[in-house]
Amino acid sequence: MKFNLKTSYLIAVVAIIIVIALFGNRMFFIIEAGERGVVFRPYTSGLDTENIYGEGFHIIAPWNRLYIYQVREQQRDEPMDVLDKNGLSINLDITVRFNPTYTRIGNLHQQFGTNYINVLVIPEVRSTVRQVAGRYSAEEIYSTKRSEVEQTIIDETKQVLGENYIDMRALLIRSINLPDQIRDAIESKLRQEQEALAYQYRLQREESEAERRRIEAEGIAAFNRIVNASLTDNILKQRGIEATIDLAESPNSKVVVIGSGQDGLPLILGNN
Repeated sequence: MKFNLKTSYLIAVVAIIIVIALFGNRMFFIIEAGERGVVFRPYTSGLDTENIYGEGFHIIAPWNRLYIYQVREQQRDEPMDVLDKNGLSINLDITVRFNPTYTRIGNLHQQFGTNYINVLVIPEVRSTVRQVAGRYSAEEIYSTKRSEVEQTIIDETKQVLGENYIDMRALLIRSINLPDQIRDAIESKLRQEQEALAYQYRLQREESEAERRRIEAEGIAAFNRIVNASLTDNILKQRGIEATIDLAESPNSKVVVIGSGQDGLPLILGNN
């Protein structure tokens, strides 16, 4: 009996070892930091889109499959040629940063699979960039509305990727390259516009200065008219008398008053 029990234990251990040796790499998984997993059960419920496996050690049945997804932020650089609304070819260098939506890995796997970057992300980015560029002229994309074009691309790309379980973190237009002739023409036009604006500013500044001086002159003239109207003969005589008294009382002055002028005011001679 003891021999049979020991034999049974030995057989069980050997069987477990054999199973582990044969199927261990399909049963035991470690999901690293920045990863998520989704299980496919071919003989029962199929793809489990609801339960997402997080970081750590996991055991699954050897007949099931675990698909592991990188959910850290990823980056792709895409050079591409687009056409503006006038049919002019423009070369753009685009950078997009993204990661799968953590809780929707199952849906992403079900619709696009592990090659989702090439199947979904890159084609949608390229398509959206082309659509948006086709609404603007080369000059607008290159200079006057560059920020608007970039923001429109960001908004529309983020929306379409978000609807397909991708979180877009950023999208940047790193460079815009035009044919030399077109670029030179645009830059020349922009310089002329800046020079025209500078000239207009100088004219406005000179007009403002002329208006300021005119107002100042009118104010001085009005002041003089008011003063002249208020200076009667009696007031002038009174002011003259007050000035004569001040001079006479000054300790540093020697005043000699003789006769009187036509207006009846004293004449002041010699003052030290």
